[in-house]
Amino acid sequence: MSFRSIEQLLRKNSKTKISRNIADGVHDQKEEQCVQSLRELLLANNELPEKFDDYYVLLRFLRMRGFNILKAKEMFLNMLKWREDCSVDAIATDFKYEEYDAVKRCYPHGFHGVDKFGRPLYIERIGLVDLSKLMQVTSIDRYVKYHISEQEKTLSLRYPACSLAVKKHISSTTAILDVKGLGMNNFSKSAREVFIEIQKIDSNYYPETLNQLYIINAGTGFRALWKVLKAFMEARTLAKIQVLGTNYLNKVLEAVDPSNLPDFLGGTCTCPTTGGCLLQDKGPWTDPEMVRASKEAFGKGQKSFNELAAIISCENFTGCQEPSAKQVDPSSRRKITLAMLLKDDQVGIDTSENILQKQNGDQISEKIQELEDCAAQTKETLQTLICKQQELMSHIEQLRKILRGDTSADNKKAGIQNLK
Repeated sequence: MSFRSIEQLLRKNSKTKISRNIADGVHDQKEEQCVQSLRELLLANNELPEKFDDYYVLLRFLRMRGFNILKAKEMFLNMLKWREDCSVDAIATDFKYEEYDAVKRCYPHGFHGVDKFGRPLYIERIGLVDLSKLMQVTSIDRYVKYHISEQEKTLSLRYPACSLAVKKHISSTTAILDVKGLGMNNFSKSAREVFIEIQKIDSNYYPETLNQLYIINAGTGFRALWKVLKAFMEARTLAKIQVLGTNYLNKVLEAVDPSNLPDFLGGTCTCPTTGGCLLQDKGPWTDPEMVRASKEAFGKGQKSFNELAAIISCENFTGCQEPSAKQVDPSSRRKITLAMLLKDDQVGIDTSENILQKQNGDQISEKIQELEDCAAQTKETLQTLICKQQELMSHIEQLRKILRGDTSADNKKAGIQNLK
């Protein structure tokens, strides 16, 4: 470890801007070191926009590239270039998908609640897609833009809202893909183009956002198709996919509560509102209070989880008591609630910071001991070299005497023998 690295480590606590999620516990030490190394590499070349200066964002790219920092950096920079070339920020804020309802009716898909961990649950009934009708109401280009806008919404709203709801860091999705009736015969050229483009976007520019994908009702036709589709997918993504037949329910219910699973998939949810389960975009992100809190929190730079939780009103948490209504002016009720939460949360923040400081202190102590051992070995080596130098000078002097002819024949012979 270089002296510069040690100096950087000493400055780490005060200089870092990486978001730390207290509720998620102390970060894995090796992962955190890799994230910090990648961050410093990007900052050194002014290649880290503030929007993406986040621990979990950088960690996703590192995981996708097996914690190879140079490969992760290359992937990250490719993502930034793609966002600029495709005007992704403009798509996220300005793109209007007027055909949304029409597309949903001929292509049933959407977010529907959360899994047992609190992750967003995404469902597609791709076997029911009416592709000819789909291409009449939209185009491949507009559907791809819609997909990008949904990915941006998931990152900026769905994950933060889910994190606030369960008080844990959420950054991935559980998905169910119903492929009943899908096979090589009805997977047209247009469908292949859409699949390949979306798969490329998700793998290259939104890495490590898939927790688990359950492909259900996979018959012989789909399994033949699956052999082709796998060629376009990353190995890490494939490891998160389970291809199941018609007896899928027990496996799916290990991850999803029946109340969040539509009845047509074996759950208990019927969503009585117009359009059914997959037209609702059901989840914590539709709660107005959660939406407001997420936008307020994530719209002002990086924040720890405890800072985010403090934005939610007191009634969303248990164990928090406000002064009575008679004692508090309604206009100041919110301020008191936030102050109380921030005070309580500060205990957790201090505890976590102490743990992190202790870890960094231990690391520095180890490096100091390592350098002291190295210094001792160097001193010993130098002493040995000095002795060798003195021996060499003695031999050189003997050789010079031989050249001058001022030694006896016996001394010459002994001097040459010593040199050998």
